[in-house]
Amino acid sequence: MTSPYSVFHRTLYLLWGVVALLLPAQAKPQLFPPVHYPAGYFRYPVDARIGIAADYGELRPNHYHMGLDCRTNQVQNRPVMAAAGGFVSHVRIEPFGFGRAIYIQHPNGLTTVYGHLNRFFPALERYVKDRQYQLKSWEVFLDIPAGRFPVAKGQLIAYSGSTGGSLGPHCHFEIRDTRTDKVLNPLLFGLPIPDHVPPTLVRLAVYDRNMSTYSQKPRLYPLQKTSGGYRPLPSTIVVPSDRVSFGISAFDRVSGSSIPTGIFESVLYVDQKPVMGFRIDSMTYVETRYVNGNIDYRTRAAGGPFIQHLSRLPGCPEGIYRDFSGDGVITLRDHRPHRVKVVVKDAAGNSTGLNFWVEKAADLPDRPLPRESDRHDPLEFKPGNMNIFSNDRLDVFLGPRAIYDSFAFAFRDLGALVPGTYSDLLSVESGLVPLQDSLTLRIRATEPVPEILEGHMLIRRTWEGESEVVRAVRQGDWYEGKFRNFGNFQLVADQEPPIIGAGFREGAHLSRASRLVIYAKDAYGPLRRFTGELDGKWLLFSNDKQKAFIYNFDAHCPPGRHTLRIIAEDQAGNAAERTWHFTR
Repeated sequence: MTSPYSVFHRTLYLLWGVVALLLPAQAKPQLFPPVHYPAGYFRYPVDARIGIAADYGELRPNHYHMGLDCRTNQVQNRPVMAAAGGFVSHVRIEPFGFGRAIYIQHPNGLTTVYGHLNRFFPALERYVKDRQYQLKSWEVFLDIPAGRFPVAKGQLIAYSGSTGGSLGPHCHFEIRDTRTDKVLNPLLFGLPIPDHVPPTLVRLAVYDRNMSTYSQKPRLYPLQKTSGGYRPLPSTIVVPSDRVSFGISAFDRVSGSSIPTGIFESVLYVDQKPVMGFRIDSMTYVETRYVNGNIDYRTRAAGGPFIQHLSRLPGCPEGIYRDFSGDGVITLRDHRPHRVKVVVKDAAGNSTGLNFWVEKAADLPDRPLPRESDRHDPLEFKPGNMNIFSNDRLDVFLGPRAIYDSFAFAFRDLGALVPGTYSDLLSVESGLVPLQDSLTLRIRATEPVPEILEGHMLIRRTWEGESEVVRAVRQGDWYEGKFRNFGNFQLVADQEPPIIGAGFREGAHLSRASRLVIYAKDAYGPLRRFTGELDGKWLLFSNDKQKAFIYNFDAHCPPGRHTLRIIAEDQAGNAAERTWHFTR
């Protein structure tokens, strides 16, 4: 039944919607502390048309995007320049992540990072290669002696590429606080990236907070753009609960771009009072996984859209959030309609708003309903607790910071003991529930493990087509491993060594070739170790994106006949070896 207040507040709705966005800009105290970064100190880092393909704080699987993806005219090998004067302090080379990256330390206490590069400038390229041979490792994170490679603002430091965890040509650019290693939002430094476009709001999500956010599907409302911002359809939301919270799907764009990027700030107001907000302006890589508490992880993991919570889940630290007058969970103590406003901003200060009313359904009592977390469920896992599950087949241990919200823990034995496995397939909760810290899992072997297999035991996790393994540590009849996700787990034995192949034949004449390509794969995933030796000496093979191992011919392979020896070892310690002969 419609509240008697509905007619009244609906007549005021249009007027309120027009002026609502103007109110926060008037003489109200600043909700977030101001930042004072040196505008104009840094230049745009790429010799290409200025534009970004991703911004700081954009939502990604298990992390926020931590910098700007600077466009490179959709090609590789554009010049990358130092954004300001300083010296090269670190170089990183890895198969995913940044790929090939340079860190430059500046005298103002900041460090810039440039990722997904191809070649470094010649002197640095030679230095890094020499260090890789000394360490006998292609994958490195090198500390460069201060002052060894000074650079001036605008000096060429590298050429752009698409190495590491990149899906296309661009340069990833970050600005960090050197002392704390906090990554700062580069769009707050006055870079010449025009942005006069306010964020776009797509949908509103409403949650019943008498239960876990992982125990429900949110009620979703499409949004209609109005002269005063956005409003849901309908504009008055009647909820069957006395405790609710909200979430939004939103994105931003910079001027002249059709590419959606992340939002910077959002604040929730109830009855014109600021309740809760978040601002994504600085964090460390240790903190970036808290994105899984900022978003509705269950909805996203099930194939739905990104929704950002306008409440702080119980297991989330304040971090990007600010609790102005509560954690964002709204208690409706009466049946009156309550005015709700959400103001969303980008880093350039462009803002847009969402305005609506919320009221408790008429058939609900005027007293608090029992909350799911108040019910005594022996299997309920709660944030802040040491949560433990144990039976005769499985032990699960979760530390106090491992989960974001309470949920009723679920376990099932799926059976499926087959050759090569030494336990049933055990369903441990659901991959739709995220973890911040690792879970420690112990599985009891249901079949005697032959002595020959000791050292070859793995725990395998599977979920919706995903698969990963960790080496199992024996503790009597039990085997232990650590994982960052729930799913289905099984104790398996791996005696099969990796398979090694080459892009050339035995005895080949390779005088016209520019490189050697080796393929090494294992049935259970990435290799634990790969070694290439030429005539008994270690040889530098790259392994970008773990697709192939590549050696580019250089002075380490002079003309003549050579012997190439490849050794590959998997996670269970099984090793394979192959030898080829070729002539240059």
